[in-house]
Amino acid sequence: MAIAPFITDGWRAVCPSPGTSFTESGLTFGAPIDYDKLIELDAKGWELYNLKEDFAETNNLAEKERDRLIAIIGTWYVEAGKYKVLPIDSRGVQRLAEERPQIAVDRKQYIYYAGTQSVPSNAAPRLVNVPHSVSVHANVPKGGADGVLFSMGGVDGGFVFYVKDGKLSYGYNYVADQPFKVQSDEIIPEGDHIFSFEFKPTGAADISKGKGVPANITLFVDGGPVGRGDLPVTIPLSLGLAAGVCVGADAGSPVMTDYKAPFSFTGTVKKALVDVTGDVVEDKAAKMRMYLARQ
Repeated sequence: MAIAPFITDGWRAVCPSPGTSFTESGLTFGAPIDYDKLIELDAKGWELYNLKEDFAETNNLAEKERDRLIAIIGTWYVEAGKYKVLPIDSRGVQRLAEERPQIAVDRKQYIYYAGTQSVPSNAAPRLVNVPHSVSVHANVPKGGADGVLFSMGGVDGGFVFYVKDGKLSYGYNYVADQPFKVQSDEIIPEGDHIFSFEFKPTGAADISKGKGVPANITLFVDGGPVGRGDLPVTIPLSLGLAAGVCVGADAGSPVMTDYKAPFSFTGTVKKALVDVTGDVVEDKAAKMRMYLARQ
């Protein structure tokens, strides 16, 4: 992070915190800025650039233009007080985890249709660290089908529910560091079916260490389990930078590496249901079929 830069008359002052890099400073993202640290930053942490001559900010003039820098820092504090910036909130992960105002109340169930534009993450269900299930009503033609049924995320993290080599699959990309995959034992059947997965947390999240809840994944066809697997770690806060909901394809960068985006489903996807009630898929299979059958 950096204390918000201030530009006046072609000069830009900025105070990177915790420093040039986390490695050089020995601090971490979101390291606290208390009174003593703020005094230290004001004395040695600010940089100054002449944008009229150095638009790329390659020549730090903080030492040569000390009086000018002190005057700009003073002006920054006046404006910070005016606009209620103080006290400086240096929290990192904690701020990302805080709830933001939303234009609509959270729901327990969401319906999506194939062929629509990806739904951005700020308007999508929040599926981090909570039990949830996704069910997709789809038709598999004679000879079988492959492709993505439902995806949320991209190459930097997220999950995808898909069919690969005829088998129902769930892929999870943990911050582009570790991929996990759960796959059914048998080839999916032809015809009209409801394909589901259930995400069930099996432990607590450790957000300060970048770890979401571990979880068990169960795959279903028409409410009957066809495969299980475990996720030892999940994403703690946000499913990638552009983790939009996409039905019937993976429209962005691919969540997993065993297919090429968009990997559109070669059968027919009719409707998808996202459920965050925590209800067990096996217990609601009949009700789910009725719900997805409605036009």
